[in-house]
Amino acid sequence: MKKKVIAIFTGNRAEYGLQFPVLKAINNHPKLEYRLIVSGAHLDKNFGNTLEEIADDGFHIDAEVKIEMDASTLEANVQAIGTGVLSIGEAIKNIQPDMMVVYADRFEGFAAVIAATQMNIPTAHIEGGDLTEGGALDDSVRHAMTKLSHLHFTTNQQASNRILGMGEEAWRVHTVGFPAIDMISEGNYATPDEIVERLKIDLNKPIVLFTQHSVTTEFNLAVKQVEPSLGALEELAKKGVQIIVTYPNNDAGGLSIIEKLETLNVYPVDNMKIYRSLGRYLYHGLLALAQDTKNRVVCVGNSSSGIKETPVFGCPTVNIGTRQKGRLRGKNVLDVDYQKESIIDAVTICIEDKDFRKKCAETDNPYYIGDAGKKIAEILAEVPLSRELICKQMTLKGEIKNGWYR
Repeated sequence: MKKKVIAIFTGNRAEYGLQFPVLKAINNHPKLEYRLIVSGAHLDKNFGNTLEEIADDGFHIDAEVKIEMDASTLEANVQAIGTGVLSIGEAIKNIQPDMMVVYADRFEGFAAVIAATQMNIPTAHIEGGDLTEGGALDDSVRHAMTKLSHLHFTTNQQASNRILGMGEEAWRVHTVGFPAIDMISEGNYATPDEIVERLKIDLNKPIVLFTQHSVTTEFNLAVKQVEPSLGALEELAKKGVQIIVTYPNNDAGGLSIIEKLETLNVYPVDNMKIYRSLGRYLYHGLLALAQDTKNRVVCVGNSSSGIKETPVFGCPTVNIGTRQKGRLRGKNVLDVDYQKESIIDAVTICIEDKDFRKKCAETDNPYYIGDAGKKIAEILAEVPLSRELICKQMTLKGEIKNGWYR
């Protein structure tokens, strides 16, 4: 029996970590085989050059697609999308997949979905329908990717409802949960002993894991927004808190944040270490330390990981600024503005308030359903490659009933 060929696109380290369970499930499915297209920050030394992580996981890379980009301006995003469409289109032409899988709301993935759909390749979009109202371009890109795609795999029912509200046919929309939780549930992350050995930290002292990205509609404020955070971290480090900092992603404004971080390498701060990328194995291992209540671990910054992944570990989170505004969240999240003292106060609560830490340990994860990767692989295997799949229908009739469009 001929296997269905599924092209999977990944454009950065975080996205790959989230896609890993899907890639693994496709690889293990008897009716499917994958073709991996790698691009964006994976190929950029400024952001960790994370090809090695993919190779270490045992996956074959079928195409390395260079996207031209200077990650300091919005014009660079336009350049990246334009060159990405052309380069990814060439990769698709060579691979000849039956279907394409894209993830979330990144500009690299947007280029991939444009290329695939314009070449009549049925495209599946993971994590559509989410809501982020905080000023990033994510919402606009995510919803555009939804309207271009042919199948939708969402992390929660609210997201599915939004996609249905966009006029997508119900049979195309599948609520499967958050794929990254599959991997976490398997315990595939560093042990405490490995964390201590590789990161040289002391489990008897508090630990802060920090990542702050630029807000793309405010990219010119990226440095101004990260400065209070770094000031707070320096104060906490002076008090003995161990700070682990990782680089931001390659959005506009990202390089400005990196330049600010690199000044800390020139003028080192005791108890603070900076990494281009920890990799999924160490990153989740750090968060998992929170499962033992003796370990005082806090996730700080504005990454979606602090919203979606930390509840699995019962890890307290300090979410800074507006980037994640509107997302579903557990009770482990404290929201603060770009103010040094507010950040210090929130981190202190996460470290010292035993009642809050207990609440974090008991919080539910609104993104957990289970076996998302396997569910996605099974649907990809069974969906017919038909005219019905490629020819989308709009369910909205353009009528108004009881004050609502339908």
